[in-house]
Amino acid sequence: MNGHGPGEVTGNSFHGPVAFQTGANSTLNMNHYAVPASPLDASADELARAVGAQWEEEAALRRLLVPAPLPVRWRVTSRKVTDRVAGATAEGRRARFAPLPGLASVTREQLRRGGGLTELYAVYGGLASGRMYLVGTPAAGKTAAAVLLLLDALRCRADAAPQDRARVPVPVLLTLDGWDPARESPTEWAAGRLSRGYTLFRGRGGLERARRLLESGRVALLLDGLDEVGGKLRNAMVSALEQAPFRLVLISRAKEAVLTAKWAGLAGAVALEILPVAPSDAAAYLLDDLPEQAPPAWRALTERLLHDPDSAVARALVSPLAVTLLREVYTDVGPVDELLDDSRFATPGAIENHLLDHAVIAAYTPRPGDRPRWSPETAERTLRYIARRLSRDNGYDLPWWHIPSWTSPRPQALAVWAVVTVVCGVPSIVLVWMLTHSAYTWLIGIPSALLGGWAAADRFTELSDPQPLETAGWRDIFTPGAVVSGVVEWLATGTLATLTSSLLPGDHTPPAWLCYLTTLPLGFTGVLVTGRGYRIVAGTPFLSAGAGSWYDEVREFYNHPPVADTRSIGPREAWRHHIGLRLVLGLLTGLAAALFTAPLVAWWFGLGGGVVSGVSAALVVGVMTGPVGNLAVATALTAVQLSAEEGTPVRLMAFLEDARRRNLLRATGPVYQFRHARLQKRLAVRE
Repeated sequence: MNGHGPGEVTGNSFHGPVAFQTGANSTLNMNHYAVPASPLDASADELARAVGAQWEEEAALRRLLVPAPLPVRWRVTSRKVTDRVAGATAEGRRARFAPLPGLASVTREQLRRGGGLTELYAVYGGLASGRMYLVGTPAAGKTAAAVLLLLDALRCRADAAPQDRARVPVPVLLTLDGWDPARESPTEWAAGRLSRGYTLFRGRGGLERARRLLESGRVALLLDGLDEVGGKLRNAMVSALEQAPFRLVLISRAKEAVLTAKWAGLAGAVALEILPVAPSDAAAYLLDDLPEQAPPAWRALTERLLHDPDSAVARALVSPLAVTLLREVYTDVGPVDELLDDSRFATPGAIENHLLDHAVIAAYTPRPGDRPRWSPETAERTLRYIARRLSRDNGYDLPWWHIPSWTSPRPQALAVWAVVTVVCGVPSIVLVWMLTHSAYTWLIGIPSALLGGWAAADRFTELSDPQPLETAGWRDIFTPGAVVSGVVEWLATGTLATLTSSLLPGDHTPPAWLCYLTTLPLGFTGVLVTGRGYRIVAGTPFLSAGAGSWYDEVREFYNHPPVADTRSIGPREAWRHHIGLRLVLGLLTGLAAALFTAPLVAWWFGLGGGVVSGVSAALVVGVMTGPVGNLAVATALTAVQLSAEEGTPVRLMAFLEDARRRNLLRATGPVYQFRHARLQKRLAVRE
């Protein structure tokens, strides 16, 4: 360094490491080591983008963003849910989790003060134990608070300095359905849920990458639905979660949390109770979207809220569910003051039931700029049927791919049998008869067509049992490794066919180009079997070779993660995947079967025989691998049957998505749920 001003030192070179040196010609050597970013950090960033897009959309549909939500207020619960608060703050002792960047360790005094959303994030990120309960009464807004906490955590992570971002975990909200702690550890179960819910974790190594993110603390879990699990299973879940290596937020009704604490505790956890809505907050929320001079009916209602806290309407509007339903059910000029009639609405329960009873009608009543596709009567009839069905199964989740189990499979099986027999069998019989003009064509062809139709109907009937959901996209199916595997299989079988055909006697030995042409479909089906499309051809004779569970290790080897296609999997995306990609690939498999048989038959037996074999193969294989084995097709046919039997919409999936956009249903991953368990229960008991 050269000095140019008074008192500056010249002729110095700095090489460190020395704390401090002065004087001419002194040296300081400074070594900088760049620590390469971990591949897990890149995966965490991708996951954060996918989770953010997923819950920004879902929060908007749940009316948590616009209009401004009701304030969230909490305090440390006095209920016996956890041990002493000191166990959560670990003051003076070693903390299990260091505070997140920009936050300080939470103290007992901070917890005792309680607070709102800002303080809730401070507790989430600064709690030494990393263990937190969110509890409250039914409809207290626990899940809404968790969603808003998740969005706040994602924003803080995005705003963190690059060197700090890796220390901020990605919050992921999951429901606890489907987890058996006796078979899977918390990390294994959560990794499986991540791999099914986000395309980032598809392909080779995806499950392992999700597991490593969890084990390294780069993911924090917000687990909802603890109160919807049976007692013994709930206790086992809490006991298993005690050793989870990631930050954890459990969401539960207070009653179930207290019952669980008697048998299974979450060491170091603090239980925060969501407080009822304050009358002033409820009044402000209700008046926010009204004109400056609110209509008299609304002024009367809010005055009752503010000045008569013991009234039935004031006691009813202590939950966010009741407050938001009130604003949705009554228009700006609606007769909302009817709720002040103590003879009609003597109790808070009567008011809440009244609001629940009118929720569907209000959502589907035509308004300026909004003409619903379905009438309020159709919507309510459909949602009542769905609510009764879920209540009968003692569940709250609505996986659309389980809808085929809601009806008797016999009518659909008979329809499939008739259609496949006519569509696949009759053309083949006619073509053979045109070539041979033999009566044996009909004697043999008709029983064969009936048998083929029965086989298709039998396979279709299997879908009436609950099926696992396959949501692998085209990047997962046609991975570079799977394509290379298919090409190698094609070249190997083509070469083998060429060498074998050269040994055949006669003048009709097929040329090499024909052998390679006819074995090309084997390469195509080999790609499906090696990639994530193996269920498309499963159950189809010959083509399904290698589609069994024993082939999973080979399949895992050939798959690579489609990082460029990172998104969450919702019900709509899963449906479109099945009705689009998987159905098209099934039909293409039929064309591949035709290409496999037709050229060789035409070479040996003439063009007519090739046409007959090609058409027959295309129809039979295409139907078996396409619509017959497709979950979306089975769901659509079930919707037609339900429409005839129950009066529900023929386009049932479109209706479910519309009900979600009208905030009657919500989506958690690829499954639907009712907006609230109370709405489901109320619809289930209504006639």
